[in-house]
Amino acid sequence: MKRPFVTRSQLDEIVKEYPTPFHLYDEKGLRENARRVNAAFAWNPGFKEYFAVKATPNPAILKLLREEGCGADCSSLVELLLAEKCGFRGHEIMFSSNNTLAEEYRLADKLGAVINLDDLTHVAFLEQSIGHIPETVFCRYNPGGVFTLGEGKDGLQVMDTPGDAKYGMTRPQIAQAFRALRAKGARTFGIHAFLASNTISNQYYPELAGILFRLAAELKEETGCHIGYINLSGGIGIPYRPEEEANDIALIGRGVQQKFEEILIPAGMGDVRLCGELGRFMTGPYGCLVTRVLHFKHIYKEYVGVDACAADLMRPAVYGAYHHITAAGKEDAPCIQTVDVTGSLCENCDKFAVDRPLPPLEAGDLLVIHDTGAHGHSMGYNYNGKLRSAELLLQEDGGVRLIRRAETPEDYFATAVW
Repeated sequence: MKRPFVTRSQLDEIVKEYPTPFHLYDEKGLRENARRVNAAFAWNPGFKEYFAVKATPNPAILKLLREEGCGADCSSLVELLLAEKCGFRGHEIMFSSNNTLAEEYRLADKLGAVINLDDLTHVAFLEQSIGHIPETVFCRYNPGGVFTLGEGKDGLQVMDTPGDAKYGMTRPQIAQAFRALRAKGARTFGIHAFLASNTISNQYYPELAGILFRLAAELKEETGCHIGYINLSGGIGIPYRPEEEANDIALIGRGVQQKFEEILIPAGMGDVRLCGELGRFMTGPYGCLVTRVLHFKHIYKEYVGVDACAADLMRPAVYGAYHHITAAGKEDAPCIQTVDVTGSLCENCDKFAVDRPLPPLEAGDLLVIHDTGAHGHSMGYNYNGKLRSAELLLQEDGGVRLIRRAETPEDYFATAVW
C-alpha cells in the first residue's frame, strides 16, 4: 500500500496558510535518497550524480541536492543560469543538449561546465561557437536497434527502441568524433548514453554499464583517447503503482561494480570515474500534488472534480500515466466507489485517474496525488488561463516552507504586449 509522506493532520495545518492545489516535497526523503545513491557508488572514486534539473527545477531542491554532493545536469540556457544561481560551479555542471544553440555552448563554456556533445556535426559547431575545444568533453552514444533486458524480477521485457531516438551518435560516428576532438585539443573524454526510461528493474544500470564499458575499452584501443568518465545517465524508475517493487539502488550499484571489475579493470581503465544523471529516481517519490475535492458529477460515469488540473500535472492527461491517489485521512477506508478524478480544463483528457477505486469522498476532502516530485510542477503550463500552483517543502523539523509562490493573474499578463 502506498501511503503519503504527509498526514491528514499536517495537511490540515498547511492548508490554513497555503490554499490548494500545491506541490509538496519531503526534505527528509530527498536527503536520505541522495545519500543512498552516493553510498551505492562510493566504491568508484570520483563518482558524481548530476541531478537532471528538468525533473524539478526549483532552487530550494537544487541547493538541497548540492548540499548532498550532487551536481546539476542541464539541457538549456536557462537551466544553466539556474544551476549557476544555485551555487553549482565548473565541473559540478554537466551540459547535455540536442539541436543546441551557439549561445548555450558559450554559456556552458563560460561556466566551466562539462559539455556533452549529441552529434558528430557538433564537434565543428562547438569549436565555431566558443572558439576552442575544451580539454574535457563527452559524447553521447546511441547503439540503435531495440534495447531489451533478460529475465529479472519483471521477466523478459522490451524497454525501449534507441533506433527511433533522435539522440546520440552511431558507433562509427563516436569514434570519428573522438579522433576529431583529440586533434583539436581534447585530452580527457567521456561517454554517455540513455537507452530506456523509468525502468523498474535492478538490471538496467548494470546492463547499460556493460555496453558502455565495452565501448570505452574498444574506443581506447581504436583512437588512443584517454577515457576518464562514463555517464550512465538516467532511466532508473520509480514504482508509480502500489503493486510495483521499488528498485534497490545498493543492488544496482553492486551490479555496476561487477561489470566495472569484469571489463574496465582488465582493460587498464580502473581510473574511469562514473556519473549519473538521475531525475525521477532522485525526487519523484518525494513530492506530491495536494488538491481539494470540489464537485461530483453523476452521468454515464461517476466523476470527482478537484481544484487541480492537468496544468499542475500533465503526465496522466498526455501519457495516460498512472499516479496513485490517496484520500487524506481515509487511507484505511475501503475503496468501494469507482470514479474518474478530473480537473477543469476544456479537454476531456484532463483526468488524474480513470475508473479508479477510491473510498467515499465528500466536498472539501484533500486528495494526495503521489510521485509528482519529478516531471510534475516542472511540466506545468498556462492553457485555459490556468496558473501554476505553489511549491512547498516539508522540512525535516516538520515545518513547511514556501519554495515557489503560486502564479497570479499579473504573472500571466506580464509578458503580453498590449
